[in-house]
Parts: sequence; structure tokens; C-alpha cells
Amino acid sequence: MRPCSHPSLSSIIFLLALWLGGVCLGQTKPNILIAISDDQSWCHASAYGSKMVKTPHFDAIAKAGVLFTHAFAPSPGCSPSRAAFLTGRHTWQIEHAGTHASFFDPKYVTFPDRLAEDGYATGHVGKGWAPGNWKKLGRKVNPAGPKMPGPKKGNYAVGFEHFLKEVRKPKQPFCFWFGSSDPHRSFEKGAGLGKGKRLEDAEVPSFLPDTPEVRSDLLDYTFEVERFDDDLGKMIALLEDAGELGNTIVIVTSDNGMAFPRAKANCYEYGIRMPLAIQWPKEIPKGRVIDDLVGFVDLTATLYEMTGVAPPEAFPIVGTSLATTLRSDSQGLVETDRTAVYSARERHSSSRYQTLGYPQRCIRTAEYLYIYNFAPERWPAGPSRKYAKGTTLGPEHGGYHDIDACPTLDHLIAKRDDPELGKFLSLAVAHRPAEELYAVKEDPGCLENLANKPSHRATADALRGQLSAYLKKTGDARILGNEDVWETYPRVSSLRWFPIPDWAIKNPDKVPKLDWLEARRP
Repeated sequence: MRPCSHPSLSSIIFLLALWLGGVCLGQTKPNILIAISDDQSWCHASAYGSKMVKTPHFDAIAKAGVLFTHAFAPSPGCSPSRAAFLTGRHTWQIEHAGTHASFFDPKYVTFPDRLAEDGYATGHVGKGWAPGNWKKLGRKVNPAGPKMPGPKKGNYAVGFEHFLKEVRKPKQPFCFWFGSSDPHRSFEKGAGLGKGKRLEDAEVPSFLPDTPEVRSDLLDYTFEVERFDDDLGKMIALLEDAGELGNTIVIVTSDNGMAFPRAKANCYEYGIRMPLAIQWPKEIPKGRVIDDLVGFVDLTATLYEMTGVAPPEAFPIVGTSLATTLRSDSQGLVETDRTAVYSARERHSSSRYQTLGYPQRCIRTAEYLYIYNFAPERWPAGPSRKYAKGTTLGPEHGGYHDIDACPTLDHLIAKRDDPELGKFLSLAVAHRPAEELYAVKEDPGCLENLANKPSHRATADALRGQLSAYLKKTGDARILGNEDVWETYPRVSSLRWFPIPDWAIKNPDKVPKLDWLEARRP
């Protein structure tokens, strides 16, 4: 006779917690709708006081639930940021998926994976985890869930409607990921003005010149932010019509900052600080503003706790759940132990010799942003020139490919010799020191580096130590002696080719040998 198998004590406790949660709350598992825009900085929603953009549906979510003022992306680039959110692990903890346009190892289980195993219907429309090749290492479905049909740009709701009617079973809890391609470049030039916006409506950040060209580009960006908001409104209407909104956790955010010079692909405020509103009418008291420092890995932990689904064990999540804060009546600074969040950057686009990245790690506290640049000899936006064909160099200022091609960059290049405006191109593309420190309350544009000022040396030293200790604790190869591993992860998107820089000529040992790159060299 086979001996009886007994459940572990931890299993009993977990199952008891689930049963008690169901009895006490008297409810079924919540649905989840995640709406994530593509390249939107935190301040560009009318709920934050912006006058140049109108986001009534985001604002409604904030009023019906909670508005977060200090939410931060795990990376200033889309695919690593999304991967960290999906796995609940920092970008330096998920190998290929922690860099841009590479692979996604199936051993890193996502929350849609776990929810599906627990009986949830899962799906996504638009941009799930991307860009990258999620099939290469054996994944069977996009990390954000199965893809639904539906056109892009202003009508993503058809995919959500298909999911609700054709995929989800009656009364089955669901997790749906709405990944818009708005407001990703390229924008329709003149769309903002064409919608009736005025140049004087534009809000120009301090790291860009206040000129008509830049203002018009910003208005085109807001046109796409508003289109994302329109799609969000259509999906909320579907939930209301189905009587499902009350038991649906709605999370609205973005993956990284706006696609402008010195914003996206940079660990500055406009690159990593995100809009975030969350509602769950059945459980979350409405109309609150939370100032706690929050990272995307915390959102992942929150979803696991609020659904009662056990997170993966092999590669544990690292965030701290926000469930207690969300369910409370508190606002302002609530959890005082949330003293810091962390973000990172490796390779973004193919922008440098050997497609090398621009490695950064940063720590954000309530008052300061500290950034460590591991390779300050490299150009932060990429060099100014690339090979146009074969060994023929293209034009000067034809590079800078870690900045999305845009009218604003063209304008900065055209005005590079202007006595007043020339500094803005340098801010975007010039070499940066190894250490950067910014007093973000007074300087949200991150213009005055305080790292080497005697009055702030102690602060820089303390934050460097705190950052280093955290990276060691969480196993970052960048500081554990295996930094070249980041360059070995293949880029699956297009490649560009660049002349060898002076630093590589002088220090050939600092250039890793990359078999995957050589195999694609023309």
C-alpha cells in the first residue's frame, strides 16, 4: 500500500489564507486590466496638472481609486521595462530579457503565466512583451499572454471585446494586457495643431529649447497620449456595460519616458518616472493621492497578493506588495519604509561600435536621483556618425541612434552652433561623468550635476554605497565581475555599424568578442 502523502505546512497555510480571504471578502477573484502606453513621461496626464494634454479616462481611474505621484519604471527602455513588470524581477535578474530586443527565457515565469495556471483567462492586444523574440528559447506564448486580434492606433478595444466575448468563459476571472503603440514615434507631424491645440499650450521641459519647432513636436506627442486615453475609455465602457468594472483591478501606466532627447533611454526623471493610477471599486477606497516611491516590481507583488495566486518559487519576485496601502484610507506618504527605488539600462538600440550598450544603474530617493554610468567613455546617445554603406562614413550628426528620430533632434542638430540653443544638443549627446546626482524636487529636468560638489559629496557617497549594496544583494552581474555577459545577449532587431572609437583602439581588452554579432556582419 502506498503511504499517504501529506501537504506541507506552507501549502496548508497558503490554502487557508485563500479560503479565509474568500470568506471574509465574500467575492470571486478579481479581474485585471493593465493599460500601458508606449513612451509617456509621468507628468503628461491632466490628473498631474498638465494643461497641454487631456486624459479624462486616466483621470477617472485616479478619482475612482488611487493616483501615484512617484512611480518608476525598472528601465528607460520598453522591452526590459515590460519584462521586469511581467516577472517581478529587476532587469539585471532576467538575463536576455533585461536588455532591449533580445530573448525571453521561459524559466522566468510571468504573472499572466501563473494566473493562467490558476484558472484565469489571459490575453493581450497591441504590444505585449516587445521588441524581442520570445519564441527562441522555448516560450509558447507571448509573456503578456495570447495575442488578440485588433487594429492599432485608436481602436484597440476591438481586441478586448473579442477577448471578453470569444475567449473568456462566463464568470471566469481574467487578466488582460492592453499595450498601446501610442505615443511611440513616429508622430504624425502637425497632428497636435490639427486637433486644435496651440503652441502656447505646450509645456517645454528644461532640457529642451523653448522654440516653435519643439512645441509643435510636443503637441504631436500629446495627440497620441490622448488617443491612448481614448482607447482606455472604450475598454472601461466595455467593462461597465458587462457589469464587470466593480470587480476589476485597473492599472494604467507607461513603460518608459517620452521619446525626446534626454528622456527615453536615459535614467533621468523624464526617462523612468511614470504615470500610475489604480482602481478596484470593490476593494480600494477612492480619491486618494499616494506619494510613496513605487517600482513596477511592487505592482507585480501587488497582483499576486490581491489575486491570492502564489508567485513563482524558482526565480522569486523581489517587489513589495502595495495591497495594504491600496486598501487603506491613507494618502500622502503612507509606507515610510519605501525609501528608494532602482532602475537600470543596458543596450537600448544598435547605436555604438559592436552594438555596445550604455550601462547605467540608478537609485531614486525622495530627494535625490543618483546615477552610476559604468562606461562613461561611450557616447550616451551613440556617436555622431555611422557607416552608411560598407566602409563609407555617413554624414556628421547622422548618428545619435539612442534617440528616436524626431523633429526635435533635427532641430537641436540644426541649432548646434546657435549661441543660445547650442547647449541643448550637448545635453542630449555629450559625454557624461561616471557619477551623476540631482536634487529632483528643484531640478526635475536633471540639469545640475551635484555629484562632485563638496556640499553634496557625502550624499553621493551614501547613495553610491546604498546602490552598490543593493546590486550585490540582488545579483547584478554588472558589479559581480561578469559585466561582459550583457553584450553576449543577441539583438534580434536591425543592426548598425560604426567606426572603432578611440577608447577601443587604446583598450582593445575592453571590447568583448561577440560571436552573434560577427555572424551578422555584412
